[in-house]
Amino acid sequence: MKLHCEVEVVSRHLPALGLRNRGKGVRAVLSLCQQAPQSQPRPGAGAERGGPPPPCLLVSTLKDKRGTRYELKGNIEQFFTKFVDEGKATVRLKEPPVDICLSKANSSSLKSFLSVVRLAHRGCDVEAPLSPLTSVKTSEFEKFKTKMVITSKKDYPLSKNFPYYLEHLQTSYCGLVRVDTRMLCLKNLKKLDLSHNHIKKLPATIGDLTHLQELNLNDNHLESFSVALCQSTLQKSLRSLDLSKNKIKALPVQFCQLQELTDLKLDDNELICFPFKIGQLTNLRFLSAARNKLPFLPSEFKNLSLEYLDLFGNTFEQPKILPVIKLQTPLTLLESSARTILYNRIPYDSHIIPFHLCEDLDTAKTCVCGRFCLSCFIQGITTMNLHSVAHTVVLVDNMGGTEAPVISYFCSLSCYVNSCDMLK
Repeated sequence: MKLHCEVEVVSRHLPALGLRNRGKGVRAVLSLCQQAPQSQPRPGAGAERGGPPPPCLLVSTLKDKRGTRYELKGNIEQFFTKFVDEGKATVRLKEPPVDICLSKANSSSLKSFLSVVRLAHRGCDVEAPLSPLTSVKTSEFEKFKTKMVITSKKDYPLSKNFPYYLEHLQTSYCGLVRVDTRMLCLKNLKKLDLSHNHIKKLPATIGDLTHLQELNLNDNHLESFSVALCQSTLQKSLRSLDLSKNKIKALPVQFCQLQELTDLKLDDNELICFPFKIGQLTNLRFLSAARNKLPFLPSEFKNLSLEYLDLFGNTFEQPKILPVIKLQTPLTLLESSARTILYNRIPYDSHIIPFHLCEDLDTAKTCVCGRFCLSCFIQGITTMNLHSVAHTVVLVDNMGGTEAPVISYFCSLSCYVNSCDMLK
């Protein structure tokens, strides 16, 4: 039985000598080994006469493949397992007086391994398969790989799992039609590149990859980006997202909850609109949405502060002279109450009010004055020079233009009149 993790062996004599431990673990393979009959265990820890010798713990590292052996029977002073769900634990031995500190282990494998170690400590029969007391092969340490790049079907692993400690995984040109569930077990993953495949839908469990910072889905068959992913732990981790060369027509309103995004690529899709709250992506610095079907930009687009912007090849419309007027006097009870809730930032969710009302509040328009409106507003379209939101702007057409139409909303006639200059 083996466990792959990082190990630090700390002598409890160091503080008395005025010394400190290194404070950093090394990659190691822990093995529960069957001792050879001629091995002489320490006094009091041996097997019963005529019985098999008790198992021992072998800690092997890349520099010391033969490993260091530790007796287990009656030799464990204490287990520290408070953080076992995080892949961490410590085994305190009596002789020698050391603490074996384990970290970065698979939590389920760690729990199983510690259970067997407890049995060995108590002198009980161990039913788990024991490893021979031999040097660990170099191939065992390949399981600690942090980067794997696969760019063809023939190299794609079908019969074995991905190394558990991967931080960067690329599987391009592999003909994948769905995300391999084995990838979703890689809890240390920071960069996932699934470009140039045939993936049509993303599982919500991608949101369980709590350390994921870069996600590349370029050149697939995606038609949407789910709300579940927008509301997952990706909100706090995802920095870069590439959705280029897919079939996406729109992104959900909740997409703007991915507020750690700095790079967003949406080229060569079928986008007909941006999320109208895109201005909430305050960390966004690189935005590319060339060759889509955008007729205009949302009003909150002007709140962005970009370093690079590419909107070339979109079907931008010419601003209409007359505005669209949807005012009602007096305001309906729904409109009035919705404006009050949003203006005063009163919390709401589907446990308090019906779900369809939550959707209405989530999609409320923002007036140029900063107030909100639901279905009672004036809509106008003006042009905006894209240099006002980005330092570097790719021309929007072959005529050398850097202007694009922006849709604006007004909560009342007075707001529209006061802002009429911007609509000229």
